[in-house]
Amino acid sequence: MRAKDFEKLYLTEKKKRLEVEKCHTRVKKCTEELTQNMKELKKKNIELEEAYLDTIHKLVLTAEFRDEDTSDHIIRLSRYCTFIAEKLEFSPENVQKVLYASPMHDIGKIGVPDKILLKPGMLTDDEFEIMKRHTTIGAKLLADSKGEILYLSQQIAISHHEKWNGKGYPQGLSGENIPILGRIVAIADVFDALTSKRPYKDAYPVEIALGIIKRERGKHFDPKIVDIF
Repeated sequence: MRAKDFEKLYLTEKKKRLEVEKCHTRVKKCTEELTQNMKELKKKNIELEEAYLDTIHKLVLTAEFRDEDTSDHIIRLSRYCTFIAEKLEFSPENVQKVLYASPMHDIGKIGVPDKILLKPGMLTDDEFEIMKRHTTIGAKLLADSKGEILYLSQQIAISHHEKWNGKGYPQGLSGENIPILGRIVAIADVFDALTSKRPYKDAYPVEIALGIIKRERGKHFDPKIVDIF
């Protein structure tokens, strides 16, 4: 190979190496920018998720100004529900959805008159009929939402007082026709009500509350979920 040809080949190879190095530099820079963008996106998603959950809790706690037991109740209930969801082998993502959606179960109570909601005693039949409307009121409040959490919350609001034997309300659904989240919240809600002090009753010991729930297996409650709980 002549010296002139060799020099030309050398310069060509050198130019290619420089182009490859520039390409590597650009790829490295793009990778670093992408990594940074992913970190920022993850941070924003976390902040958005926290803001979303905070909004849900604030909406639910509008009832706290009328019923001082509401705040602690929704915290306990959501924990019971997530526990059940984990035992039912829900995915971590779906367990989190249960955590977010279950506190909305009684949001419809903001439409129940104070004289009924805060009555320090048992309700009359007529008063109970009005109280039962909180299921449909809650469903209407949560209707037509594009967000999955609020969609699930609507399902819970309207179904958590249905019974396995079809004798619940407001739709008289039975068995697996009741949404699974409604069946989960039903047990958690009753358990918390039994083990909490109310104006018209003292808190029941856990053993007695569990005994009541067991007796309602296959009647009020989904047998499988009773066994898990």
